[in-house]
Amino acid sequence: MLSTYVQGLAVGMSLIIAIGAQNAFVLKQGLKKQFVFWVCFVCALSDSILIVLGVSGFSKVLQHYPEIIQFAKWAGALFLFCYGFQHALQAFKSQQGLEASSIEKHHLVNIVLLCLALTWLNPHVYLDTVILLGSISTQFEQPAYFALGAVCASWLFFFALGYGARVLIPIFANPKAWNVLDAIIALVMWGIAISLLVK
Repeated sequence: MLSTYVQGLAVGMSLIIAIGAQNAFVLKQGLKKQFVFWVCFVCALSDSILIVLGVSGFSKVLQHYPEIIQFAKWAGALFLFCYGFQHALQAFKSQQGLEASSIEKHHLVNIVLLCLALTWLNPHVYLDTVILLGSISTQFEQPAYFALGAVCASWLFFFALGYGARVLIPIFANPKAWNVLDAIIALVMWGIAISLLVK
């Protein structure tokens, strides 16, 4: 039981730790101290739902209906291109450091919707979280403990990233640091979008 849980935790962490659209968004919200709890909560809850779906057999449904992933691929690529373009524009704007960025007005509903889009329009989420984790879980006698470990990995990672981002706040007192971060986020978004279209 414990061994299955630990393996689920390790596999879940290894899949989620890669830099992606979702993680970049959580990092930026953590730096800005804007709705950090809700952003982490939505990401972790979404991952948990996908993990449970994968382990409970939904991965077989996706394998039989690949058009679901195809839709997510094209919609996700379009969304990531637009989101990357927005950050590219911000990278070339003069900013006033962390203090000015922290007082930008954003509504919780808009942030949550953006967070949901970055999660559910990413086909990698279905391939990694649902199909891959779902397939791996079949190797265990008690797949529920494997799923529990993977779910715990998501909650630990997102909250650590969201609240741990504050360690970097002194760096982002420099306005140029925000320009660099926005440029990196734009490149990551475009890179992911291109990778979706060429596969």
